[in-house]
Amino acid sequence: MPELLRARAADQPDRTAIMTPGGRSLTFGAWDRRSDAVARALLDRGVRRGEPVALSFDGGDWPEFAIACLGVQKAGGAVLPLPTGLPPAQADGLRATAGARLTLTGLDGLEPFGARPPDVRIDPEDLAQIVFTSGTTGTPKAVAASHANLAYGYRPHPRVRPYAHSRLFAHAFPIGTNAAQMMLMDTLTAHPAALALPFFDAARFCALVDEHRVGTVFLVPPMAAELLRSGAHRGHDLSSVLLVSSSAAALPPATALELTRVFPAATVVNCYISTESAPARTAMIVDPRRPGSLGAPADPRDLRILRSDGEAAAPGEVGEVWLRCPAPPRSYLGEERSDVFRDGWVRMGDLGRLDDDGHLHLTDRESDVIKCGGLKVSTVQVEAALHEHPAVVEAAVVGLPHPVMGAVVGAAVRTAEPVTAPRLKRFLADRLARHERPVRIAFVDDFPRTTTGKILKPRVRELLAEVRNHETTSDPSPA
Repeated sequence: MPELLRARAADQPDRTAIMTPGGRSLTFGAWDRRSDAVARALLDRGVRRGEPVALSFDGGDWPEFAIACLGVQKAGGAVLPLPTGLPPAQADGLRATAGARLTLTGLDGLEPFGARPPDVRIDPEDLAQIVFTSGTTGTPKAVAASHANLAYGYRPHPRVRPYAHSRLFAHAFPIGTNAAQMMLMDTLTAHPAALALPFFDAARFCALVDEHRVGTVFLVPPMAAELLRSGAHRGHDLSSVLLVSSSAAALPPATALELTRVFPAATVVNCYISTESAPARTAMIVDPRRPGSLGAPADPRDLRILRSDGEAAAPGEVGEVWLRCPAPPRSYLGEERSDVFRDGWVRMGDLGRLDDDGHLHLTDRESDVIKCGGLKVSTVQVEAALHEHPAVVEAAVVGLPHPVMGAVVGAAVRTAEPVTAPRLKRFLADRLARHERPVRIAFVDDFPRTTTGKILKPRVRELLAEVRNHETTSDPSPA
């Protein structure tokens, strides 16, 4: 990674790499010089090769974070980005798991005047980064990535730089997430500068896209849902956007189709990736003719569906989704063996199927499938049906224990306007089979979330367990 920065700084020292809404900016030349100084200061403090160094920066400190990140790596260390606003006890737990003895919260005292570049030899297989998974279904796991993994596919002097249609690309990903670290990698080699927002606010986001004529925007599904719910797009000109990329989870079909209308000039892409699989991903263009599909991968050989016996599933047959990672793979820190990483393939934790044309359809997370009597219910399918209701902004579906059926369907929804559970049930009656319909519905102002904005399903299950009356409503008036 340091070589990518040095090459860019040599080619375009005065070109802006990162800017913030508050007016701060960082050029490639300054990024290179200042990270050299940080690296030298860290070496003076005894940072060893491969040693994790925690970075705890506010969301508005993207330029400083970028300098610290490359400074740690130039010193031979590994970056541990901590999520913004993490409670101290949780931050301590992540540092302890990663083995980080040093934590940087700023650059004060790390940039001595005239510091010489560090003389550290970095091997491509050296540990470069530790990122924790979102922990939507359990305890977050530490995922280790080497320089060879992070820099795979990037070139110091590419013939055409990524996102060449843009002057700026915009995102509001929290610093401690895998999505944010991928944005930092893109910044090193992409044509546009990164407009990095400290947090996502739909009105502010749309205003900045309009003001700066942003050409590429990066979102996650909760951000897309909030943008659409807020109506902020109606007051701004978003015609400059030619690419909308959503990652971290699959966009609900209704949300994906609405994005194509809100950004009429843009190609909308579902980027199917996980913290474990990066840089392997499938960038799937949203096709209005196939609203239930994520799309088809650029190379069909990099995606496969396996049955429970390990054999390839036939078209239309549901199985485990695996992605091939051509780069040196990631691993769980401290674990030599894992059923997630296998011979260059990464198990995504999703169940899905391929149609006859090779388009991927996700049916559920393996851990989320509801077994109702002798039938299986896809929470993804139920959530997609809920999203089709015009009042529903977000939905989370979970299985609830039942003494006879084993489990039944429960749903929590966030709405843009009042609606009752009976009305939602009548809406779903034409879209879902009887065993798929929620027997209990709760309405929430917001969901418990991970730092990446993903909904915490275990907390939703706890919420629904407290809802005894399935006629719960978001509208106090009679149905």
